[in-house]
Amino acid sequence: MVPVQVIHQRVACCPVWVICSSTLLLRDRNESLSTSSLLCVSRNIVLLTQAFRKKFVIPDFEEFTSHVDRIFEEAKELTGGKVAAYIPQLAKSNPDLWGVSLCTVDGQRHSVGHTKIPFCLQSCVKPLTYAISISTLGTDYVHKFVGKEPSGLRYNKLSLNEEGIPHNPMVNAGAIVVSSLIKMDCNKAEKFDFVLQYLNKMAGNEYMGFSNATFQSEKETGDRNYAIGYYLKEKKCFPKGVDMMAALDLYFQLCSVEVTCESGSVMAATLANGGICPITGESVLSAEAVRNTLSLMHSCGMYDFSGQFAFHVGLPAKSAVSGAILLVVPNIMGMMCLSPPLDKLGNSYRGVSFCQKLVSLFNFHNYDNLRHCARKLDPRREVGEVRNKTVVNLLFAAYSGDVSALRRFALSAMDMEQKDCDSRTALHVAAAEGHAEVVKFLTEACKVNPFVKDRWGNIPLDDAVQFNHLEVVKLLQDYQDSYTPSETQAEAAAGALSKENLESMV
Repeated sequence: MVPVQVIHQRVACCPVWVICSSTLLLRDRNESLSTSSLLCVSRNIVLLTQAFRKKFVIPDFEEFTSHVDRIFEEAKELTGGKVAAYIPQLAKSNPDLWGVSLCTVDGQRHSVGHTKIPFCLQSCVKPLTYAISISTLGTDYVHKFVGKEPSGLRYNKLSLNEEGIPHNPMVNAGAIVVSSLIKMDCNKAEKFDFVLQYLNKMAGNEYMGFSNATFQSEKETGDRNYAIGYYLKEKKCFPKGVDMMAALDLYFQLCSVEVTCESGSVMAATLANGGICPITGESVLSAEAVRNTLSLMHSCGMYDFSGQFAFHVGLPAKSAVSGAILLVVPNIMGMMCLSPPLDKLGNSYRGVSFCQKLVSLFNFHNYDNLRHCARKLDPRREVGEVRNKTVVNLLFAAYSGDVSALRRFALSAMDMEQKDCDSRTALHVAAAEGHAEVVKFLTEACKVNPFVKDRWGNIPLDDAVQFNHLEVVKLLQDYQDSYTPSETQAEAAAGALSKENLESMV
């Protein structure tokens, strides 16, 4: 039987018409689905219903991914940055590698570039380890040993905050202390296996490996981390009875865990989805752990570039010396970028540029105004959603006699002749309600067509006569006598209101 998560991926990646076509083809041939297929469909009926109705978090996924591909190609042309050389194994990385994968909270997937090549998580594992520790030990206990503030210093500095603990879990000192808290009553192998199982669940059981060569290379060249370890031990930063060398070993091991962009994007999507893996549907992390993790990623995740990244991109992210960037768009999707050349602050050169361009195009920034940010695209909006809202707002303003609202709509270049499902315009509604001021505005300032018929064949004048609004009847009769359809159509084709009309509105 096909695993549920495989069906989830296939359906989430397929355009709706593909699913529909397959169903119709089976119906035309009078073929029946196998028992295993029926079982898979029944288990994923909610997902299939979402697919048919285009009710995913990003309804037009094809259009969205076309924009992502274009940004990817733009970033591909960048040639700046250098591959990290202080860890011999990382120095062998191919500088031409460039891949981006994304996974939405619904399980929609998209990958472009070198997304199947394994690479080490390195510092990208820090927020994941922290989230695991919060889920298993609780916030209060973990933060007895590690702080929550940006340090303002290099990530590998020998430095503690005023309370005598590491500044945050995203610097090396904090990550080493967090590693020491996990399964303190277990041996080294059990600790590593425990964390690896968690990471595997976060990745939806997709690719997860281990680079022993990188692990050995880390141990052989990790003098700075050993110095940090002894400094932490001297300052009594570890819990009682903790073996400092065992904590360092676990830290080196976790940094050497391998993923691909594809499996890494699922891990990011698990964080975006409140700790629930979008592929398997399993609850992996607590909501509190995810919230705390994303908060620290936002303030401390990009080394000394964290402040600028929060300013320009405004999303939780974590970078690594392997050239990876784990990016989370809360409640929407997770992304994993890979490009080994790093900028002077240790972040992926192409990856940072990609994130900045993504947020400049879409309103993903944490503080983008979702209502008035007209210059940015919102991939969450359904097709026709904006038009439906404008029609409702326009007709409600006409119904309530709100000339000020109608004036705002007209000045914002809204089509004042929009129709509802009954083919009724704002002029129909205003005439039926007897709002003479609204009728006067729509006819004199907006020059709307008074001869539009609704589905019952009535024009606005018919409504005014039916409800005995004599003043409105007089206004519409006079307007109809002077109305010239050809002139109005020419104005509409020009796509702009006349200067006189604009002045009269103001």
